[in-house]
Amino acid sequence: MPLERAEYLSNVWKEGIFNGRVAFVTGGAGSICSAQTRALVHLGANACIIGRNVEKTEAAAKDIATARKGAKVIGIGGCDVRDPEALKKAAERCANELGGIDFVIAGAAGNFVAPISGLSSNAFKSVMDIDVLGTFNTVKATVPYLIESARRNQYPTADGLTGGRIIYVSASFHYTGMPFQAHVSAAKSSVDSIMASVSLEYGPYGITSNVISPGAIENTEGMLRLSSSKTTKAQIAASVPLGRWGTIRDIADATVYLFSDAGNYVNGEVLVVDGANWRLKTGNGVGMEAGMNYPDILFTGEVSKHVKSGRKEKPKL
Repeated sequence: MPLERAEYLSNVWKEGIFNGRVAFVTGGAGSICSAQTRALVHLGANACIIGRNVEKTEAAAKDIATARKGAKVIGIGGCDVRDPEALKKAAERCANELGGIDFVIAGAAGNFVAPISGLSSNAFKSVMDIDVLGTFNTVKATVPYLIESARRNQYPTADGLTGGRIIYVSASFHYTGMPFQAHVSAAKSSVDSIMASVSLEYGPYGITSNVISPGAIENTEGMLRLSSSKTTKAQIAASVPLGRWGTIRDIADATVYLFSDAGNYVNGEVLVVDGANWRLKTGNGVGMEAGMNYPDILFTGEVSKHVKSGRKEKPKL
């Protein structure tokens, strides 16, 4: 159903700044990536979102399309970013049906709470494969189209339209380290490194490559998996210098900035959107709640029972 613009996009952006652009988004049915895509579509783009769940992905595509009358949003479910051929075919379909690929968001990711002692090699590998291999496969599948788009939209353009840009959705855990997030920290640091390599190797083609690193974003799948449902909004906000949780609009606005004419000279950068939370690192950590403190939690072997998990049993230290 249509959402009010204020829920996913601020009022500073001019209508039509992405007219005729095409966005290719992995993890596009997720709470953050769907908001990023919705913002681009509202401002004139068409889009193709990729996901493993067919029903969820197709439903999200239809919902995102309500952001603008006449918008075209394709949902390609049953596509795993770990499968390079599946991604290549998805990119081909996107380009054939929508006319090319101008923007890419590599947002497919996996996460859960687990100490190293309770983290199997397969579980670690699963996150690395989805986040790191999936990001690499996304780059390989879409970069030929981004080169073409950058060639068509060389700076400066008379109409302010842009193309040849890629964003990776990362995290900030690896900046300082985070208990119970060794797998994600390793994966996201690798994603940041891929971003840097792409900026150097494809910058000469006119492509910009940047990371957005979200903080605690309310009402998202990530917060359900990492933050205890018993931890109050006020408790989390107290650990953020700006004194509030982030919103999906905060991430969507950052995305619009990097893809817009205003972000022409931003390349090879990590844009952290977390209210300076990573610099403070106080309050409840991942898998913790009131009454749980570091390092005591490591010795008691207890993590919060109130985080969303696909595991049948909670990990033990």
